[in-house]
Amino acid sequence: MNKLYVKTVSNRLKLFYPAVILFVLLGSMAANAQQRLNNYAQFADNVTPFNPAYSLLDKAGSVNTLLSRQFVEIQTGAPTYFLFNLNIPFESMNAAGGLILKNNSIGPETLTEINAFFAKSIQLTDKDFLSVSLNAGFQKYVFQDPDPTDPEFSDIRQNTPNLGFGVMFYSDNYYVGLSVPELTIRNLGNASAQSQADLENHYYICGAILAPLDEDFTFKPASIIAYSQHNNVVASVSGTLYIKNTLGLGVDYRTDKQVAGILSYTLDYFRLGYSYQVGTSSNNLGAINNATHEVTLSYRFGRGSGTQKLL
Repeated sequence: MNKLYVKTVSNRLKLFYPAVILFVLLGSMAANAQQRLNNYAQFADNVTPFNPAYSLLDKAGSVNTLLSRQFVEIQTGAPTYFLFNLNIPFESMNAAGGLILKNNSIGPETLTEINAFFAKSIQLTDKDFLSVSLNAGFQKYVFQDPDPTDPEFSDIRQNTPNLGFGVMFYSDNYYVGLSVPELTIRNLGNASAQSQADLENHYYICGAILAPLDEDFTFKPASIIAYSQHNNVVASVSGTLYIKNTLGLGVDYRTDKQVAGILSYTLDYFRLGYSYQVGTSSNNLGAINNATHEVTLSYRFGRGSGTQKLL
């Protein structure tokens, strides 16, 4: 790799190191975090569900899927999270659009969210861009009464419209963004404390840097900070080392006392990822049955899909 190129990239990255450090410092304030926000361990490879403006970082179209499951030995009622998003570029307009589907279930409760989005970018400098996005859809909350004979509980099925927006600064070696993808118009009623937190407005700050170390190794630190009324602040900080731009070895730490090991394999058209997350608090440290398994699969198509995408 050309030494002058590496030096130039390094100088540009220095401008954004303070932003990553700021994310980490803000994350350290999240000691009082309560329930989970649906940010997954492999967030750095697919930020579109949190901020659709991120979809413009890739000139190719993509289909991304994720399945996360906790307490795998429990047959029914275990926390399960499914994610699907489709990104379609409109290069002539410097824009992109697509669809985001989320399904989060735990015990008798299920929250499904479907959003369509549109994102548009403007060029600020030769390599720096600003993108904005809008999304709209609905959320559906379902509570299935586990004991029909108990008069204190009954089935609940409610829907509410959803709106959101995002903004992101990005280049070929960094991104930093702010978004409110779930700006619910009204709360859904009678949810449990955990699901009620999922039904609130969510606010996200995210960022990442792609730093080439030499011809064979590239390092990507990333962070996402999430906030809602019941969750306070939850932050995830991750670091991934890519070997020959193909094999990724990473670690993710969440301030709600969760840590995950990440393994990914990236080709031109496909990315396969796996993470294994466990708690670090004294009451669940080493509790294998409490682990969360997460599998991701992405497929890229169209123009630009013949080159690997790490950011």
